[in-house]
Amino acid sequence: MIDGSDSAVAVPSERAVSVTAYLSAVESYLKGDGEPALERAYEIGRTALAQGVGLLGLARIHHTCLETLLSRANSTQGCATTLAGAADFFAECISPYEMTYRGFRDANIALRRFNSVLEREAKRIAHSLHDEAGQLLVAVYIATANLAQDLPQAAGHVANITELLDRIEAELRRLSHELSPAMLKDFGLVPALTYLAEGVSRRSGLRITIEGTPERRLPEPIEAALYRVAQESLTNAVRHARATKVTIRLRHEAAAISCHIRDDGVGFDVNLAETSTDERGFGLIGIRERAGSLGGSLEIKSAAGAGTELVVSIPLET
Repeated sequence: MIDGSDSAVAVPSERAVSVTAYLSAVESYLKGDGEPALERAYEIGRTALAQGVGLLGLARIHHTCLETLLSRANSTQGCATTLAGAADFFAECISPYEMTYRGFRDANIALRRFNSVLEREAKRIAHSLHDEAGQLLVAVYIATANLAQDLPQAAGHVANITELLDRIEAELRRLSHELSPAMLKDFGLVPALTYLAEGVSRRSGLRITIEGTPERRLPEPIEAALYRVAQESLTNAVRHARATKVTIRLRHEAAAISCHIRDDGVGFDVNLAETSTDERGFGLIGIRERAGSLGGSLEIKSAAGAGTELVVSIPLET
């Protein structure tokens, strides 16, 4: 907060941007110092950004200084000149913010494209599992059937092999569907999540409940992102949380879709997990980046022994 002429916006750094320094730099520019003063403006903006001062905080500093400058103006023309010059100075101050925003926007665009590439690659692998591996299994089925005919005494062993092949075929089919669920494209998010939940429950014993249904079909990138978020969350619940039940709740609001995923597992230290390089840490980073690439956010609520809740919210175009 601003408190007097030499105070500063409260930020996590000891060297906050002061009103006094800003006022001195603006006055230099108004007196005609030109490019050197604008360089100071840029440096003020760069420093403020590095210290974590938001645009509103910088604008408050500018407003405080502008009030002081206008109080000194002795004519309408003087006020107009001060306003114009201060506006140019402030524009230079916020240019580092603009460049950072552009970089963030470009990174988001690149991340969306990368996620699209990942989805296409997942489809390619799924088709390979379903078609190519399926054809190989058919060949093995035929070979084992021929072996049973040629060696009747091996019929019992062949039957065991055939049973294992049936299980392999079912697992490959499951992997294929979970990698690239046709159900997601054909029927939407909730049927795809239901199929995913049934498979995870069958393999792990985890009780999974899905609540809520979007009012309408969501854009394909959003449905894909929420499906992957749920998939990663269920993987974490099985591998790390030692949970017995998970609830996935969808909430369709006017301007956003949110997905709440709650488990009754052991919980974890959120700050430690988000900076970790282990599997869970990378999974949380992936979830946050998927949401962020669509303008969304991730909130994590967890503590040791208290379970975990992930809340992913993604804005909808109106």
